Parts: sequence; structure tokens; C-alpha cells
Amino acid sequence: MTPPSIPIANPLDLDALDFGKGGGTVTVVAQDARTREVLMVAAADREALELTLATGEMHYRSRVRGLWHKGATSGNIQRVVSLHADCDGDSILALVDAAGPACHTGATSCFSAVLPASVLELLDAVIAERARDDDSPAPSYTRRLLGDRNLRLKKLGEECAEFVVACADADRAQAVIEAADLYYHMMVALSGAGAGLEDLKEELRTRARLLSK
Repeated sequence: MTPPSIPIANPLDLDALDFGKGGGTVTVVAQDARTREVLMVAAADREALELTLATGEMHYRSRVRGLWHKGATSGNIQRVVSLHADCDGDSILALVDAAGPACHTGATSCFSAVLPASVLELLDAVIAERARDDDSPAPSYTRRLLGDRNLRLKKLGEECAEFVVACADADRAQAVIEAADLYYHMMVALSGAGAGLEDLKEELRTRARLLSK
């Protein structure tokens, strides 16, 4: 039975897509909505996209596997954040929240060897994964911080003070260490506030645009 419809940001107009150019399918590029890492490229026909829109999870069509639901066997589903058709209507960019690796090799992306995520993007992805892991009998340090507002704010304050002291002492090595600790705790605090790296980057882009005027 098809699950109830799930609202998707920027839903596609399937009638506006050009399935004929690809012999009944369009090309779909799946991209991590948080890190912007390209995860995989596949094809989808109208039926696959209808199921994607109906379930909120990516479905594809291949010559070998036929209609397939990403993660149906492995559990590595791709929850749809938004779908965007290109100018010709024969390709789609799917921004997704991936529950696990996209590649059959176990790699996060089919292009990991070519386009590795930055260390900041990897940290953001790990924090997001820990945020979802709320049923673990032995929660990680990140999970404990996310579950305890007072603890994460206390640690954020401590790391900030230690960074200031290292800078005041002109201790280059220690300042770098403390900056890394501060950045981690800052990103966990941002996650606790419902934000993440992409939100931070967008704010910096906005400021950069203002400075360039």
C-alpha cells in the first residue's frame, strides 16, 4: 500500500518534464541537502517520480532493476527535501536527507573518490546523524550534548574561554586546538537550535554579497 502523501518543498510538475528525450526517463542527480555533496546519478520515469512525490522517498527506474525504491533493502533511504527540474525539463536535481551511504560500495557518495566532502561538511553530517540516533542505549558525547541544553551551553562557554586564553597567550598551537573544539561545540549548539552548516554558509554568503556592493 502506498504511504500517505508527504509535503515536499518545490514539488515537480511532472507534465512539464520531457520524458521522451531519454526514452521514457529523465536523469536524476541526488545531492545531500545539508552538505551539498553529489551522492549518485540515476534515471527515473513518471511512475518512479509519482511514487517519490507520494512517499517522500526517492524511487528510480533502471534497465536492469526496473522500478526501485532507494534503501528498500539496505535501509539507506533518501528522504526528499526538494526537487528541481533543469531548464530543458529532462534532468532533475533531488536534494535529499540520506539515511546512509548512497553507493553500493558502502561509500557515502558514488563520487567520493573524486569529490570528497570537506572536513566541515563531514562534521556537519556526523552531528546530523547523531541527532537522529536518539534510541541508542549508550549515547555518544554529541547525542548527550544535543539532549541536554544546559550541558551544551556550559561546554560552549568553556571552549570559548579556553580559545580566548590561548589567543591572549599568543599560543599558536593551542589556539588552533581550542578553535577546533570551539567550532565543534558551536555546530552542536547550532544543531540544537535547529540550524546547521548550510544555514551558516548562507548567512556568510549574504554578508559577502552586501560587502561586494
